[in-house]
Amino acid sequence: MAMLMVIIVIPSALVHAQSVIARKPSAASGVGLTLIPSGAITLDGSLDESAWATAPVLRLTQQDPHPGEPTPYRTEVRLLADAKHLYLGITCIDPDPSRLSVHTLARDSDQTDDDHLTIVLDPFGNRRLGYVFQVNAGGGRTDGLISPASRLPSYDWDGIWNAKVKRTADGWAAEIQIDTHSLQFPHGMDRWRFNVQRYVPRSQLSLQWADITLDSRIFDLARMGTLTGVGTLEQGLGLDVAPYALLRHDSVRNDTVAQVGGDVRYNVTPSLAATVTFNPDFAEAEADTDQINLTRFPLFYPEKRRFFSEGSNLFTFGAGLTDNTDVPIFLPFYSRNVGLVNGQAVRVDSGAKLLGSMGPWSVGALDVETGRSSISGPIHLFAGRLTYDVDDHLRVGTLLTSGDPTGQSHNSFAGTDAVWHTSTFRGDKNLILSGWAAHSSDPLPGRHSGWGLYAEYPNDLWRGYTSINVFGEALDPALGFLPRPGTRQYDVYLDYRPRPTSQALSWARQFFYELEVRQVSDLHGVTQTRRIFTAPLNVDAESGEHFEFDWIPEYEALTAPFEIAHNVTLPVGRYHFDRYHFEAQSSEARPWRFGSMVEVGDFYTGRLTQYMPFIDWTGLQGKLRIKLSNETDFGRLPQGGFIQRLYLLKASYAFSPDLIFSTLAQYDSTIGHIGLNVRLQWTIAPGRDFFFVLNHGVEASVTDPNTHAFPVANVVTAKLRWDFRE
Repeated sequence: MAMLMVIIVIPSALVHAQSVIARKPSAASGVGLTLIPSGAITLDGSLDESAWATAPVLRLTQQDPHPGEPTPYRTEVRLLADAKHLYLGITCIDPDPSRLSVHTLARDSDQTDDDHLTIVLDPFGNRRLGYVFQVNAGGGRTDGLISPASRLPSYDWDGIWNAKVKRTADGWAAEIQIDTHSLQFPHGMDRWRFNVQRYVPRSQLSLQWADITLDSRIFDLARMGTLTGVGTLEQGLGLDVAPYALLRHDSVRNDTVAQVGGDVRYNVTPSLAATVTFNPDFAEAEADTDQINLTRFPLFYPEKRRFFSEGSNLFTFGAGLTDNTDVPIFLPFYSRNVGLVNGQAVRVDSGAKLLGSMGPWSVGALDVETGRSSISGPIHLFAGRLTYDVDDHLRVGTLLTSGDPTGQSHNSFAGTDAVWHTSTFRGDKNLILSGWAAHSSDPLPGRHSGWGLYAEYPNDLWRGYTSINVFGEALDPALGFLPRPGTRQYDVYLDYRPRPTSQALSWARQFFYELEVRQVSDLHGVTQTRRIFTAPLNVDAESGEHFEFDWIPEYEALTAPFEIAHNVTLPVGRYHFDRYHFEAQSSEARPWRFGSMVEVGDFYTGRLTQYMPFIDWTGLQGKLRIKLSNETDFGRLPQGGFIQRLYLLKASYAFSPDLIFSTLAQYDSTIGHIGLNVRLQWTIAPGRDFFFVLNHGVEASVTDPNTHAFPVANVVTAKLRWDFRE
């Protein structure tokens, strides 16, 4: 607990010291809502109703690359509200609308490459938890949740909202309707924190309302304006009943099933909701994409099931507990462990959640009953998270879990953490400090505790972080993800990111000179892994292209034989090797996008060459998208050679943003698996969806080429989900 006191006391001194030198960051002042009668807005993207003429007008300002400078992309935002909805009407002027970039219309797709708008709401005003809504120039919608544990939102949450977009002769316009029944907010509070951003990918240009500085990020809840007049918004009775019915046929098992179930949600208070689920089904969840694993440790896959993803930001623990590819090194609660045992799905019979806040307190609690698995009977699992906002900078909390998904132990886990952050360090810079401590209880011998410290300086010119995390060899979060227990992990990262101003470098937007030293040792101080990442060339061009060259010296100590591929086993020993990474990608804004990553060099006792090309094409104004990617690894070692291939094909066609047909086909040579996931999603109305899903899988032996492939899955599911809200 001593290191947590350090995190609490030192930042308080920093805040006091900053009071002399800090200057208020550039931020918009508040804006008030104009109230209108229900039904006054017809959602069509036209903004031609008379009510829009009464709304206050916000004009966005260039935030990146030249803060405050004029731009031809004039953007105006208007806000209205009736009793149950928040409306935004946004006009986006574009000097050449024919060059608008739209790559997808699918719900919750990545809109980074698109002309799009981002709206961020913090109804609690605590600068910790917020909602994100994004709309692109084709009408595609994405939504998510913001939490202090990640620099990026979690896009697993689905709210009840709608948006319509209309192209015009001088740009495009968006009309957005957010149902306040799907939001949690404190009753009677008349002030929310609010921000809005427009992104133009062909110019790599951002316009923003609040906080016009290069160190600002739209997802930073500490850098927002205020929205007033929200005290009249209603949450209704707070009752949401969402039943479903499905029909499923499995031709491999020759089984047909009809099934019903659903969720019932009730707002105990305006900011605290309880949800109960009965016989839940996750057929509509997007299939996982395969990954090649050349390490000794398990792979991480994100949560995609709706019941578990909603409110997931309330369970985030600590900060900086990921590597530089955002893969967790420690995740105390990993909801994919619920309903999954040894890679096999286990039925979830029922579950209950409590999510929300009460003043400075925030709570997340999950209680689930799972059915029988191949190794145990029914299991009861619990996870709970409680946090307290000491002030605008400091949050402290605890996380508890109970139960073992395998049923093999009576596991429990308890952790405490503190996260302190500011956007006014040395004036207007960002700084994050965090610490955590944890303990698990089960019969395993050894140390059951762990702790960690983290500091990050995430700004535009300089970005850096450092961390130390210690995991006891018997620290076992049975409901979590900890790939390397029994280790001390050190990480130091520094990134210098200048934006050139000389004429000779006018082609370059920004350089990234990176250095990272990451070391993993056992609890006796013996080094197991050391990785030094350097990027002597890493640049984004003004035209949108990206070029990169990295030199990566590595060290691995194997204390046991490691089978890296079939019939290729590396012996115990210490290995030094250098890797060289080359990368080139075309502009994200164009209909055709292609690129490749090539990594070569020594690898343990031999050589490894990796090719990762991709090609991505979008047509019909974002309705049709096809992406083909590949990873091929050629290993040449004295212990044997191997070739591993992974092919991914993603294709989608949007009849409209509410009717999407998508396909994911993949082949993994390491297991001889061919997988096909086909989904049709029809959003009849917000919260009311029909899904048609086909999952087909074929496997063949990877050791005997004469073995015929055989089907391992062929399941067709039709599912209707219908929300009733009062």
